[in-house]
Amino acid sequence: METRSEHRCFEGTQGYYRHDSAAIGLPMQFSVYQPIQATKGLVPGLLYLAGLTCTEETFMIKAGAQRIAAELGVMLITCDTSPRDTGISGEADDWEFGAGAGFYLNATEAPWSRYFRMYDYILQDLLPCLTTEFPLDPARLGLCGHSMGGHGALVLGLRNPEVFRSLSAFAPICAPASCPWGAKAFPRYLGEDYALWQQYDATELLQAQGPRPDVIRVDQGLADPFLSAGQLLPEKLETACEATGQRLELHRHDGYDHGYFFISTFVEAHLRFHAAQWA
Repeated sequence: METRSEHRCFEGTQGYYRHDSAAIGLPMQFSVYQPIQATKGLVPGLLYLAGLTCTEETFMIKAGAQRIAAELGVMLITCDTSPRDTGISGEADDWEFGAGAGFYLNATEAPWSRYFRMYDYILQDLLPCLTTEFPLDPARLGLCGHSMGGHGALVLGLRNPEVFRSLSAFAPICAPASCPWGAKAFPRYLGEDYALWQQYDATELLQAQGPRPDVIRVDQGLADPFLSAGQLLPEKLETACEATGQRLELHRHDGYDHGYFFISTFVEAHLRFHAAQWA
């Protein structure tokens, strides 16, 4: 692991790092906020998955989460949203696909399948690195995400409840197999096999495998342009949770849009939600 930079922040340390990824086959970048409590022993952690076009820096800079993380003694972790500089032709031509838009899945279609394996990266490379290099308590690890990252958080959290003890999301893509973003990305990453799409769709996963044992928190702004465009579909998640008995706290907020002003407003509530699940 390479340390790119470290900065004092609320008596803790905000750091940016790079490491080699066997799953991706390229170096990947991630960031970690360590509260001062981490100097004395293991601390709980919250892994945050960012949305389209974002990097490992976006949440750490824009969300204002470190102040509450310092109070609660929670480690914050973010990773990049895709491999970078893969050499695949056109990888950075479209903000909705390719670089910055990995959708937290394992691609099966060439040429993307060679590098775009964010699902395996998180489980097989990032988490082992975190528990080896940082004082993270793996028994108290939560998962959160925004938009595309909210999709990733829901999918990883539903498929791996033994790894992620708590789960929340901001304005997630709840049903990518049924929305324009998914219709654009899934065929190119996964081919035309709808059964494979279902493995990366939270609403389909709930129907197939049933609920997590705990409650999921979701916050959605009602002035979100992607909500009105049919990209997010929280109503489909709500219906799937009702049908399967999954406990869901779906908070709808008048006047809030899709960006980090929305996230920074409610990030404290999410951190306290996760801390309560670990108690």
